[in-house]
Amino acid sequence: MHRIAASPLYERAIAAVADLLTRQRLDYVFAGNVARAAHIGTPVDGGSIDVIATMGPQQMNQVATMASHRGFRVEREEVEATEELDLIPMHFEDVRVHVLVASNALYGRMVAEGVVSGSFKVPRLEDFALLLQMSNDVTSLMTLIEAPEFDRGAYNRKLTSIGLRELVVPE
Repeated sequence: MHRIAASPLYERAIAAVADLLTRQRLDYVFAGNVARAAHIGTPVDGGSIDVIATMGPQQMNQVATMASHRGFRVEREEVEATEELDLIPMHFEDVRVHVLVASNALYGRMVAEGVVSGSFKVPRLEDFALLLQMSNDVTSLMTLIEAPEFDRGAYNRKLTSIGLRELVVPE
């Protein structure tokens, strides 16, 4: 696991998101660029901050409301437009932030089984590989799969359990 390196702007955004969700007593993992930084070592200096959090529907509004009082820009129209997707979009300074509600067992388990990298929790290596597979980030996915600590068996079992047997990697 690598230290999560980020530009000053992204460092502030990551810390603000962690503070917001921790104050709400939510369990969460950083995905996207932050997880990539933890698992691959690339610095976080662009793109959005993506988080998967375990919460109920009533907490979605609480997170959006609290965010707007803690320096985030929350646009009500965006929140309403993405409500069916279980997504809370917001901005911290110039950084776009997406909080995805862990509304199914796959995401819930991903959050519960997350691993700590520095001060932040990220998905396990195999779970992050699944997210990369779903976002079609083949380059990053291959980097993870080739890592000696990558558990191909666990990854393949997860793919098979969610009906993606055709994506299984050779062991």
